[in-house]
Amino acid sequence: MISIHPSPLSALTPLRATNPAIGPAIRMLSAPSAFAETADYAAVLQQDTPLLDVRAPVEFAKGALPRAVNLPLMNDEERHQVGLCYQQRGQQAAVELGLSLVSGTTRQHRIESWVHFAQTHPQGHLYCFRGGLRSRIAQQWLAQAGYPYPRITGGFKAVRHFLLEQLNPGAPALSLIVLGGLTGTGKTELLTQLEHALDLEAFAGHRGSSFGKRLEEQPTPIEFEHRLAMRILQSRAQALPHLVVEDEGQFIGRCALPPAFYHRMQQAPLVWLEEDFTLRVQRILQTYVIDLHQEFVALRGVTQGFADFAQHLRDSLSGIAKRLGGERLQRLRQQMERALWAQAEEGSAALHSAWISTLLREYYDPMYHYQAKQKEPRIMFRGRASEVLDYLRRQQHSPFAVVERCGAPPQSPGKHHS
Repeated sequence: MISIHPSPLSALTPLRATNPAIGPAIRMLSAPSAFAETADYAAVLQQDTPLLDVRAPVEFAKGALPRAVNLPLMNDEERHQVGLCYQQRGQQAAVELGLSLVSGTTRQHRIESWVHFAQTHPQGHLYCFRGGLRSRIAQQWLAQAGYPYPRITGGFKAVRHFLLEQLNPGAPALSLIVLGGLTGTGKTELLTQLEHALDLEAFAGHRGSSFGKRLEEQPTPIEFEHRLAMRILQSRAQALPHLVVEDEGQFIGRCALPPAFYHRMQQAPLVWLEEDFTLRVQRILQTYVIDLHQEFVALRGVTQGFADFAQHLRDSLSGIAKRLGGERLQRLRQQMERALWAQAEEGSAALHSAWISTLLREYYDPMYHYQAKQKEPRIMFRGRASEVLDYLRRQQHSPFAVVERCGAPPQSPGKHHS
């Protein structure tokens, strides 16, 4: 819903135009006018609305709203100067300084960039941090240029608060089903085949293990939380009774799951995916070695790409050095170096299977078996990929079929209690 309000600047302390060059601009901002704005955050987000973020780049870099493009009213240095002026001399002096800094050709170029955005995205909205002076100035300047553009009430802060509410325990109920299994069983692949999945690793840009770092940067913690909240918001709009998530620790790389959401995962029913050891090794070899090496080469060239890829594997192994212990770490390093040498000299990645197998048998599998034993009362179903996929698809529109069985005895592969 878009509403019309009187001049957004009329509530500010009256400004005295002491500088002839900026006096008309200040009087213009204080003059009565009408501005469209919306506080229907759910509609804005669910409709995938293009957003014009007029905050400074340093603010945008810390986190933004979905589909936002940063076209700032003030750059970082200008914002810094205005902030100091506000602290030392008050609001009126700060506004005057801001208008003097963003004037002439600087102002014209910024308005032109906003106009281009408005022309490209006529259904969009603009915002600043609190929905205050910056977004109101941008809105008025756009209107003067012939492009009235709606503003988001409360700005970034209000929409972020709305998104975080979707993750709180008091939010409307949405059950979770957790998909677990040993490393390499193909949990992420299975999630991509479900309409009611929530892919945490995709949102975090990380595969969730010591070897899971990707080439692209992870999102900021704020952006990760927004992606998670958006998926939950969309699921509620689709009336999905629950979402399937992969069993993860609270940290996926540098992205942390919100405590309330992580707690819900620890209480949710669990479906356990099983796979043969040989196939698990092959899957890890393909994903973490062959495919990743190709990504490095595509981005950085053959020579540098392989060197960076090899260092990535070494660093990943070093990341769990303390937990491996000295003898096992040395053995794994030797296996990895032999494999890297063969890959560089002969073009074959086959020897990587040796360190992958050792790592699974002696580190990951014992850890996962211990964790699975602790979670045994929550395991509602066990099976291979096709069986688990069929089971989860049958649960897609059954809000109570899985959840009510929480605490039942674990099932045989491919079977569950009716």
